[in-house]
Amino acid sequence: MATYQGSGRGNIGRRAMLGGVVAVAAGAVTGNATTAWAGPAPAGAARTAPAGAPATGPAAGTSPAGTSPAGPTAASAGTAGAPAARPVRDAALWREFIATPLAHPQIPFIGRAGYRAGSALPRRPARGERPRGFVTDVVRDHGARPDGSADAAPAINRAIAAAGERGGGTVTIPAGTYRIDDIIRIGHSDVVVRGAGSGATTLYATRSLTELIGVYGSRYGGDKSSWSWAGGLIWLCPKERWASLTDAIRAREWPFEGWTGNRRDDWRTLATPAPARRGDRTITVPAADARRLKRGRLVLLRLADDPGHTLLQHMAGDGEGARAYAWADKTKLTSYVPYEWPVRITGVRGRRITLERPLPLDLRPEWDPRLTTLVTPLTGCGVEGLTLEAVEKPQAPHLLDQGYNGVAFQCAYDCWAEDVTVRHVDNGFGLIGASACTLRRTQVEGRGSHHPYYCREGSHDNLIEDFAVIARTTPAPPGTQLHGINVEGLSSYNVWSHGRMEMGTFDSHRGMPFGCVRTDITVNNNGVHGGDASAGPLFGARFTHWNIRVVNERAGLMRIDGLAPYSATVGISEVREFGQIDVPDFTGDLHTRLEAYGTPEAVRPANLYEAQRGVRLR
Repeated sequence: MATYQGSGRGNIGRRAMLGGVVAVAAGAVTGNATTAWAGPAPAGAARTAPAGAPATGPAAGTSPAGTSPAGPTAASAGTAGAPAARPVRDAALWREFIATPLAHPQIPFIGRAGYRAGSALPRRPARGERPRGFVTDVVRDHGARPDGSADAAPAINRAIAAAGERGGGTVTIPAGTYRIDDIIRIGHSDVVVRGAGSGATTLYATRSLTELIGVYGSRYGGDKSSWSWAGGLIWLCPKERWASLTDAIRAREWPFEGWTGNRRDDWRTLATPAPARRGDRTITVPAADARRLKRGRLVLLRLADDPGHTLLQHMAGDGEGARAYAWADKTKLTSYVPYEWPVRITGVRGRRITLERPLPLDLRPEWDPRLTTLVTPLTGCGVEGLTLEAVEKPQAPHLLDQGYNGVAFQCAYDCWAEDVTVRHVDNGFGLIGASACTLRRTQVEGRGSHHPYYCREGSHDNLIEDFAVIARTTPAPPGTQLHGINVEGLSSYNVWSHGRMEMGTFDSHRGMPFGCVRTDITVNNNGVHGGDASAGPLFGARFTHWNIRVVNERAGLMRIDGLAPYSATVGISEVREFGQIDVPDFTGDLHTRLEAYGTPEAVRPANLYEAQRGVRLR
């Protein structure tokens, strides 16, 4: 049962106003086109934020006027001269959802995504207020020079280590430009690295991950560089886990990167739960197992597949198309199972265990469900108020990135980034085996990125909100690709909310991610998706696109009622097929829903995540 607190009416005027402010000055549409962005930016414009969130979105970037190949010229719904806005009304799918929020067939419950189940991020001190706990300043206490004249990475890393060794603390980086010739590593829990603001503190990175660590090949073979989708020049990862990863890379033993170690064998069983249903928040375990579980502990739910691949079918919605699909030869996809989902225990009462979030899938005996240990995760860490700028070099050919990467969260839980910009990077913000993290007021800008945002290797329950992907400042070199907001590798229940994408696409990169939501986003849909055929379907079940304003009319990966099983497309601009066009992975009835097509300004609630935050579970 659930009750809905609030009608969403506070968003009506904002949405009606924003419907008319975005237009594309030049028609779109190849993945490498440079397109001018006209009008005020919707992300961050006078929005009503969730409790504890800042009232503004990313700083508006400047986009150079550009040209693109001849193509259609389009404007967003509501542009001057367009028909008057339709009356705003509750979506029928929303009324259905609030009646059964934990078991709706098309819409996932994502109202607890992000840091501490959607809680406000830790409060930043007011001007002149000293942070609580241990505080160390990289200039005053460690000798960093804020004029870019010397390598500041050793001083910054000493400050981070000093905070970590004291059980946590705050590392302050005053305004200035700091040259960094090494990776900034956060490897202890409860450490916050805080600049003076993304417009005031800049870390200028001079070297790539290939130079700093070495060549990183793909565990699936070929000559690809795994720095095309892994690692960061600011890298949040548990100290021991980071050492094991980088040792394996240097030894050319290409590792798995997630929750159970380089070979996925670093775990032991804690409990064997009884059968349960998707959406249950309380599960039952044997009495002997319950004694090993404590309130507040992080555990890993592990689900193995069976010979008939019924777990993969379940992730795809258990429909007729999933049952007919050829799973056995999708070797990259099958390497992603067992499915691993970290979760915090919030209650132990006899044999009954209460979890922080509802179950993402059924628990069935044939999938050998277990609660297990996991590598000790990084928790309570944040990066705030800074820009990471890489030395500007041309974007590398596709899958040969050198690793001028931004901020990476790996084996991290309940961590965050706020008011962080990355510039001239190969890959922007990465979630790699990361869960329950919040990225708020983040922005990717500069010469163009391969993956501005990527979410992979079993990353779940993350929230990316008030984000922006700014149009590239230089033309894309031949042979490069632009993706966008990426999700893959059985990652689930992730949310992208209130965004502005001047380039890119909604990149579902195969590997059958499921249960994810993109909502309240304006996008110039000029990127392409990727993904090896052996990684299987683009989508699993319960993908939802809700209130999506597509300014160049391109349908690909926006309107998904013809592609994604058991999905919902609600309040999307009118679109048409051109550019990269996909065919469904599954045959037969996909059991999809389409509502408010062509009228994103008329759909209510305007933001599905914010509305779900108001659903009280009981």
